[in-house]
Amino acid sequence: MKLLLKMSRRRLLLSTGVAVPAAVLGDALALEPNWLQVRTIRLTQSKPTHRIVHFTDLHHKGDRALLQAVVQRINNLKPDLVCFTGDLVEESVHVEEALAYLRELRAPLYGVPGNHDYWANVDFEKISQTFAATGGAWLMDRSVRTHDGRFTLHGLTCTNGKQPEPVQGTRNLLLVHYPAWVKRFPGRRFDLALAGHSHGGQVRLPFIGAAVVPWGVDEYDWGLFQTVTGPLYVNAGIGWFYLNVRFRCRPEITVLEL
Repeated sequence: MKLLLKMSRRRLLLSTGVAVPAAVLGDALALEPNWLQVRTIRLTQSKPTHRIVHFTDLHHKGDRALLQAVVQRINNLKPDLVCFTGDLVEESVHVEEALAYLRELRAPLYGVPGNHDYWANVDFEKISQTFAATGGAWLMDRSVRTHDGRFTLHGLTCTNGKQPEPVQGTRNLLLVHYPAWVKRFPGRRFDLALAGHSHGGQVRLPFIGAAVVPWGVDEYDWGLFQTVTGPLYVNAGIGWFYLNVRFRCRPEITVLEL
């Protein structure tokens, strides 16, 4: 009987030792990369008056189902405006398809380029036309006010030392691809800064956090941070880079209530 118990325990430990890593691997490879989540961040203690949706780092490679789901989910949220913070594609061949889906957004879309958009040598004019068609704008080191005059959006290319100037009497939103860029504006404060690039690390380990983050992130890997520039939200992104794997870091659409 004792021998049987020992054998049963060994089998249990062995099966557990195999099953748990297999489940984690299955989650990281097959489940999370396409399992969209919507996170809601309230930035006011009173009743919100505006709803902003933020998404980033599409890295569109032809996954139409995922991109269509992103657009549908955003439209269902009925935001006042939508913000995108870079890395539309990795290869220019996918630009037309990505833009075709983004034209279906039913709210003004504002955005900035990411490093992969430059590396892919995409046609920024085509992107600008699509964003303008939604009532928004593609912001290459420039600022625009929303049609209701309540918000001023400042978009940076992160290719120079551009210093955006907040506009009094409006709520100022800073769109930037690299989170660490918020350290470059001493003396300037924005009501909200939005960034991407980090992908949240894609793989986040218990008690540790992001396993690896790229240059330009610093401590701002994922979530809401209070910085000298004002509140900064770093989105975990939609797509993936290098490996199609996510663990404890699902593709994200963020709703920010102001």
